Amino acid sequence: MLIISRRLQSKKLIPNNIVLTGFMGTGKSTIGKDLAKKLEMEYVDTDAFIENRVNMTIKDIFEKYGEDYFRSTEKLIIEEVSHLKNKIIICGGGVVLNKDNVMNLRKNGTIILLKAQPMTIYERLKQDYSRPILVLDGKICLEKVEALLKQREEAYRSAAHVFIQTDGRQVDEISQQIIALLYEVKN
Repeated sequence: MLIISRRLQSKKLIPNNIVLTGFMGTGKSTIGKDLAKKLEMEYVDTDAFIENRVNMTIKDIFEKYGEDYFRSTEKLIIEEVSHLKNKIIICGGGVVLNKDNVMNLRKNGTIILLKAQPMTIYERLKQDYSRPILVLDGKICLEKVEALLKQREEAYRSAAHVFIQTDGRQVDEISQQIIALLYEVKN
């Protein structure tokens, strides 16, 4: 009964999608899953959606078809998920590079940018070799993290309704801040 009540409350207070964007390693998947649990909302991970659709990992898509193919597939997925309602949409790190993606996500969602310092991102990802865009000579490279963050900074900033810093913070604290901000915007 409590779960049903929480789900109805979430639909009333947060009728649109909650869209989490940000660089790799900022906590989008972890925070998205926690929000889904707290709010009794379903979540859609666009990278997982792409992997299921193409039946390949992101890394394999990049290796076999390249980034352009990945971005065009990502755009189609964003168009599709942007029509959903009352979902948490977890976006890949480069989704905001395409203005059409941002426009589609904004139609039915509040875009929340999760941010972290380059060193935090590096520490979180240094053992994750599934991030082809950050790998240099077989390992994650801090310089690539810094350069890519700088390159994407303006796209992230202009796409987001809200910014949340995730460095040194607990998942629950970040989720509670997002919920409070969404309720505040509603009222």
